[in-house]
Order: sequence, then C-alpha cells, then structure tokens
Amino acid sequence: MAGDPPDAGNARGAGDRGASGRRRRGRRGEPASTEANLERVRDLHRRGVAAIGAARPVAGASLLRLGLRELGWPNATTRPGSVAADSPEALAARLLISLAAAEVQLGNVNAGFELLDCAGELLAPEDQGLMLQQRGLLLTLIGRIDDGLAFIDEAIPLLSRGDEPEILVRALLNRAMLHHMAGRVRLARADQDRCERAALANGMHLDVAKVAHNRAFCDLLDGDIPAALRSFDAAIQGYREHGEQWVAVAQVEQARALLAAGLPGEAAITLDTAIGSLRRQRMSQEWAEAELFRAHAALATGDLAAARSWARQAERRFRRRGNETWAATAALTWLRVDFHQRRRLAAVAVDAAGLAARLAELNRGSDAESAALLSCRANIALGRVADARAALDRIRRPRRLANRLQRRLALAELGVASARRTETFANARAGLALLAEHRSRFGSLDLQTGTTTLGAELAEIGLATALDGGPPSQVFSWLERCRAQAFRVRQVRPTADAETVAAVAELRQLARVVRTAELNGRREPHAQRRCAELEREIRAKGWQVDGTGQHTAHATLPELMAELARLPAVMLSFLVRDGELLVLTVAGDSAELRGLGSWDTVAESAFRLRVDLDTACGRRLPAALDAVIKGSIHRQLDTLTGILLAPLRPQLADRDVVVVPTMALSALPWGLLPDLRGRPVVVAPSASTWLHTRRSDQPAEPDIPAKKPLLVAGPQLPHAEAEIAAIAGIYPDSAVLSGGAATVQATLAAMDGRSVVHICAHGHHEHDNVLFSRLDLVDGPLMAHDIQLLGTAPAHVVLSSCDIGRTVVRAGDELLGFTAALLYGGTRTVVSSAGRVADDAAISIMSAYHRQLAAGAHPARALADAAASEPLMPFVCFGA
Repeated sequence: MAGDPPDAGNARGAGDRGASGRRRRGRRGEPASTEANLERVRDLHRRGVAAIGAARPVAGASLLRLGLRELGWPNATTRPGSVAADSPEALAARLLISLAAAEVQLGNVNAGFELLDCAGELLAPEDQGLMLQQRGLLLTLIGRIDDGLAFIDEAIPLLSRGDEPEILVRALLNRAMLHHMAGRVRLARADQDRCERAALANGMHLDVAKVAHNRAFCDLLDGDIPAALRSFDAAIQGYREHGEQWVAVAQVEQARALLAAGLPGEAAITLDTAIGSLRRQRMSQEWAEAELFRAHAALATGDLAAARSWARQAERRFRRRGNETWAATAALTWLRVDFHQRRRLAAVAVDAAGLAARLAELNRGSDAESAALLSCRANIALGRVADARAALDRIRRPRRLANRLQRRLALAELGVASARRTETFANARAGLALLAEHRSRFGSLDLQTGTTTLGAELAEIGLATALDGGPPSQVFSWLERCRAQAFRVRQVRPTADAETVAAVAELRQLARVVRTAELNGRREPHAQRRCAELEREIRAKGWQVDGTGQHTAHATLPELMAELARLPAVMLSFLVRDGELLVLTVAGDSAELRGLGSWDTVAESAFRLRVDLDTACGRRLPAALDAVIKGSIHRQLDTLTGILLAPLRPQLADRDVVVVPTMALSALPWGLLPDLRGRPVVVAPSASTWLHTRRSDQPAEPDIPAKKPLLVAGPQLPHAEAEIAAIAGIYPDSAVLSGGAATVQATLAAMDGRSVVHICAHGHHEHDNVLFSRLDLVDGPLMAHDIQLLGTAPAHVVLSSCDIGRTVVRAGDELLGFTAALLYGGTRTVVSSAGRVADDAAISIMSAYHRQLAAGAHPARALADAAASEPLMPFVCFGA
C-alpha cells in the first residue's frame, strides 16, 4: 500500500502502556500553559508526524506521548464544540489523532480507535477534516475499504478550504489508493495528478515519490508492466533521497510487478531484501504483504511447501492486526497450494467459494474473481462439471490478466472434462492470444521469455488435447503456439539512458578486473559482488522498455512443407510428454508423430556427453583415462543416435536436417551423432522462426564496404591471432580488429550490418544471468546485453570460442544466452560451440569453414564439410 502515512510496525505495542489504551500520567501532572511550552509540544508533534511518515512508528509514538505529557493529558475537561484552534486542548487532539495512526501501524488497532474517540472530545471545529481523513485511513488499513473511503470523501472538501496542504495531499493520496484497490483507475489517476500538483507546489518531495508509487499501481491494473516498473523506479529513487524507510515498501509492490511479468525468481530476491528491512522497521502490514507475495513467488517456481509456509505466516500476521481483508487473500493463496498438490479438493472448492463471497463483500473484486475461479477449477477436477460451468458463467469479464487467463484455462479444462475438443482448443487458443498481446508490450527479452510461464498450463492443455488423437497438422499448430514465442515479438532497439550507460561501463571495467584476477589465480570478491549488483540494475532498466505491440503469426504446416521440399530438408521437432520424448517429423511430402523413448535416458546421455567432451578437449590425458573418456563419448553418441535418429532413418534419407529441440537438446552438438556426420544440420528455436527468417533474408551486397567480413581476435587466447590471420587470407578485403584495436565499442560499431562476423575470443556462458554471457575483448567483455543495441544485426556470426553456444531454456523452450541474443536481434545464422574447443583443431575447422563459405556453400553445408576431419568438435549451426 502506498497511502500516507504507511501501515507499518509489528503486532505488539510500544512505549509505556499496553494495547488496552490505558495510560499512565506523565511526569508533568499539570497542563502546559505557557506559549513556550505549547511551541515545544508543537515541535514534538511535527517531529512525531515526520517519524510516522518516514515509517518509524515507534519513534513517532514516543515523541507524541512526550507531547501529551507536556500538555498534562488526560486532565483536559473542555466540552466538545468549545475548543479554540490554538488551545492546548486542540493541540492535544492533534497529538492523539497522530498517535492513533502510530498505534494502528504497530498493530494496536483497538487502542488506535480509542485514541481517535478521545481526540473527538477535544477537537477544534477547524480540525474536523483532519479527523475524518485520519479515521478513513485507519479504517482502510484494517480492511474496511468502503467505510474508509466514505470518511475520506467527506474530509477532502473540508481540507481543500483549509491552509494545511500536507493534510490535503495525504487525503488525496489515500483516496487514490482506495480507487485503485477498487479498480477505478480513472478516478485514482485524477486524485494522483491533483495530489502531485499540490505536493510540488509545497515542496513535499516525499509525497511526490508516493504519487509515483501510486501511479505504478494503476499501471499494473492496466497491465502496463514496463510503465509500472518505471513508476516504481521513480518512487524508489525519490524515497532514497527523501525517505529511505519507504524503499522496502516500494520493493514489495515492485515484486508484484515482476510476478505479473513471469519473473518469480527476481521477485523473490526483491522480497527477501524488503522483508528484512520491514522486519527491522516493525512495519507489520507491509511485512505481512511481503510474506504473502513471497508465497506467490514460491508457488510460481513450484516450491509448494515454501508457498504454504509463507502464506500461513502472512495470514497469522494479518489476523493479529485485525485485517480480515488481507487475511482472506492470504488464505486464498494457501488454498491454491492445496489445489496444485491435488489435496483436499472438495474442501478447496467449498472454501474458495466462501472466500470469493467474503472478498466481494470486502470490495476486493479481482481477488474475489480469483477465488471463484479456483473453486471452479477444483470442481472440474472433482468432476462437478455443471457446478463449474454455472459458476464460470457468472465470471464474464475479469479485469486482471491473471484472472482472464485462469478463466480461459478453466473453460479449456471444462472442454476436456466434457469431451468437447473444439471448446478446449478455442479457449486455450484465446488465452494464449491474450498472452501474446501482453508479451508484445514488453521491450525486454527477460520479460518476453519470462511471460511464457503465465500461459504454461494453457499451452499444455492445448498441446495435450492435440496429442490425444489429433492429426499431425493439429499437433504442429499447437507446438508452434507453445514454444519460443518471444521470437515472434518484434524486437525493440532501446536507447540506453545515461544511468545504464554508466552502469555498463562500470560493469565492463570490473568484469575485466575479475577476469584478470582469475587468470592470475586470485579472487576479487568485492568486484564480483558489485558486478552482480550492476547486472541486476542493468536488467531492471531493461524491464522498463516498452514493446512495439507487434508480433508475427506462427507458421502453418503447408507453408513449412513447401519450404522443406524446396531445399530438400526434413524437420525434426522434439517434445516431451509424461516423461516420453516424442518427435514430429516434417518433410516436403509428409508429417508424422512418433514416440522415441524415455526422456530421462536422453537427458542423462546428453549431460554425460557434454561432460566427457569438456574433459577430453585440448588436454593431454593419461592413455588409460583418455581411452575411458573416448569410450564413454562414443557410448553416449550411440545411445542418443539409437533413441533420437535410428527410428527416423527412412525420413532422413539424404536430406538436410532442421532440428527444433526441447530442453537439454538445445545444447546438443548434433553434428557429432553418426547419422548426421557430414550432413547439413541447422538448429532452430521453432519452425515459425526458421521459416520467417528464411523468408525475410535479403541477399548480401558484396560491393557495399559495410557488408565485408569483420574478423576479431580477442586477448589472452594464444591461437586467436593465428586463426584470424588464416581467415583474413580467405577474405583479402576483410576488416580486422586485434590487439589494442579489439575493443568492445569498436567491435560493436564494426558488427553493425555486416554480412559475416567472426570473433575468436574467450567466451563465458553465464547460466545464472544469461544476458551477461560474454566474449572477452581487450577492454572488457562484450555481453549478450550489448547485442540489442546494434542498429542492424550482422547476417552471419561465427563464435569460435568455448561454451558460447550454450543456452538457458525457460518454460516454453524460450532461449537465452549469447547465441540466442544474436538470433533475437535479427542475425540469420550463428555458428558457435556447445562445449569446449581445442585450439589447434579450431584453426583448422574455421579455415576450412570459411573457404567453403567464400566458395558459395550455405553455412550448414560448410560446417558439415569442415568438421568432417575432426570427429569431436561441438560446433553447431543455429538459425536458418
């Protein structure tokens, strides 16, 4: 929540009394009577309010109680209605009103409202607006949304006529929050705009940050996650300058945006940081909210035990505060865990329906819809189709994207339960279309690939239904709806802002320090930690980039078959279902789906092959060990060939091969398999990507200087200069960057628009942060993140260094890594290694490869011929 003041603290009271509201007499027994004493009390009040506004309710409460003791409260006996605005009684009323907020923040709800009642007996008429807005805020903080809004609505006209703009700003900010919570975005934005004008006019910089925080809520409700993340960034920056204690509050809401973008791991990191701060600040409401969203993050990553624990913890904390609205939301979360575990389904159906009614009463419309949808899905799982269908008919137009997707999923599940395939396909297709539109609003690859997780169940149910007796054309169509969807989004070329440019420059310099230390056998832990911080800052900036809103349609089977016939080639599109590896084989004249065997066996052999190849690469091993390793390599190749290719030999014939892999097969060195040795093989993210790239390819224009080959030799790689010199002999007019000239900026500038780029440099695949997989150049790393800044991607890139062909595969076979970054950016073909490369063999293969390429061979053919003499070189041709 981003109201003012915040809901904060812990469940126990603080200071010199308990939660009952009874107070001891202060040390001073008589009311303050002199102007000096009154001014001292006013100062204590200002400081107390400031402390509460800065999310330090304990300190604020202490200052306010000291002011009350100075006034001799509760000795005041003035009757209501007779208080003058400048009297000690009126000042006592203000202290009590502010102290009430601190008590509610500290979890002492009854004591807080008792204080408001006491203040009402001492209130000056001019302070009526203040009392109304404070009561409205405190009612809101305990979940009584409608009651709170009524009081704030009544307060704002009174405050508008007063001369205390800070109180008006607070009321407008809180009303904007209530409108947002009820889904009234237009009214919320109107209050935010009015609030911002008043705050700017009066130098209230912390409140300007709070307005940005509130705007992010509306952006989220509108489904505009990049805009929400920009607003959160502005709020956090403002808080760091004017109210550091609020940073954690904004981080909790920022994590909600990351969850909505399909990045639960990033959300968990953000929440873990925020929870520590909120615990130290004793901000019990935001602390509980953070725990609840931490449960959502755990649920999204499949850690169901952690999700249940976090949700139960949050629910207990909300109930201790008397906040039944948020407690009901927490209860809904652990019911989701039960559903995912298929535990107590009958109880889930009943309890979720009850929560839906309760949340609707509490004016939490979206949460009520979510609970009703959960009840529907539980009923479907129990076979209660009629009950579920009737309930779904009452949920027609959910506003929140997650609920719209859940409604489509429930309808698709109803189709399965009712044996209505058409209904299943229609709803799964509609849900994925919603998700595609949502994904196209992101300019960040991180978000585009992460969003796929939001539609994973929809994709799964559509594909599973197609696989249950559907023709190959239907299976193909659903495969293309389910995999590598980020490649269908029109990519954005973001303009780096000054902060990002500075962060990238610092990262490059520190990464060079770390790399130099590694080469000298040392570690630089401080530099490594700072590199990790910078990488996350740079990624977070990328999340704020707007998308184009455009995406391409997926390919049809007839279109694909026509292109394959023209080559001729065969496409092998792999998938896994219920632990079995399947393949859809498509040629120019046929399409066939068949099972191949155990996926676990394939995954294990692929892993062992990679480890064995890396162990054998470029090392002088004892003869016996070398024989063991080579024997293991050949066993794994035989196992993989027997499962993956032997059943397909009639379809393979003498055709070229296009592989669309899944999961671990994305990093398999396909050219090493005996059935594919010497045969052109291309690995593509999807059939649609492969076909679209081939159709959009423009022939090179060799007379344009910018199109001539670029050759780059990186530092500290003994064979790099020799390899580049050998290739330069094949291309006499090529541009060469080596030694001190092989800088990041020079390389990026020279890459732009080239027909061929060859880079021989140390490569590093960063599994945990793939956008920062890199090539080491003389002044630091050229990172996958940098590729998106190219104006025109090079048509063909060869990366002859180790590991840089590896990828991280997210849900929906979404790829990330250096090679993938080039393909996303528009590069037609990338030749890179799926494992370590022996230096001497690399020179031989790369020279032979470029001779073939210069003679007119297409890349896959050139690589197949060049690698024929080196049986264990794991180069792969990716793309088209």
